[in-house]
Amino acid sequence: MLDELALAAAAAGGSAVEQAAGTDVWNGFRGRVAEWFGRRDAVRESRELERLDRSASELTTAGQDEVERLRVRQEAVRQSRVKTLLEDLDRVERDQSVAELSELLAQARPQPGPADAGPAEESGNTFNDPAAFQIGGEQHVRFTSGSQPNLLRSHLIW
Repeated sequence: MLDELALAAAAAGGSAVEQAAGTDVWNGFRGRVAEWFGRRDAVRESRELERLDRSASELTTAGQDEVERLRVRQEAVRQSRVKTLLEDLDRVERDQSVAELSELLAQARPQPGPADAGPAEESGNTFNDPAAFQIGGEQHVRFTSGSQPNLLRSHLIW
């Protein structure tokens, strides 16, 4: 079973890949994602590149009313694949892979422009279940753990 950090990484990874498809960062990003999935195996890396290219192609050729549905479906598939890969690793490999994925996602994060003068701030919200709250390009994930409410367990940037 995956811990909260690994589950958050899987969710962020699936989202980031599908959001990057068709953008300026896609060409370089897809290769790094394929390397991450390939785990230093050229055959797995090649298969992943094919999957990524097929997904991007589906998005670029889909009609405007179909794009969002496809993106949601592909995001779920990608999240599931990240989760499965992480589940198959031992604890040390999983922690290293989550760190590598977090770094990879940080590289694909859009750079702030002049309109992004500073971070937005949101406060006063109550979440009764584990929640991920995103402001701009940073995702802060907080989980409640028994006697320690609002325990900060991870900080993923994508």
